[in-house]
Amino acid sequence: MNLKVIVHAAEEGGFWAEVPALPGCVSQGETLEEVKVSIREAIAGCLEVLNERKGSEEAPVHQIIEVAV
Repeated sequence: MNLKVIVHAAEEGGFWAEVPALPGCVSQGETLEEVKVSIREAIAGCLEVLNERKGSEEAPVHQIIEVAV
């Protein structure tokens, strides 16, 4: 599975990243390599929680999809 990740330079130094397809899935790191590792861990955690909620009322009802034009 491939997900789009947006990496931002943090004002205080370092970087932070977010995953638009997984609202609330964010992470940070001092270097780009560190933020890549930490966002992978955050994605794994977010997907695990979503998997546990599957079928419950708390499951998200929206999706972000990629469409070629």
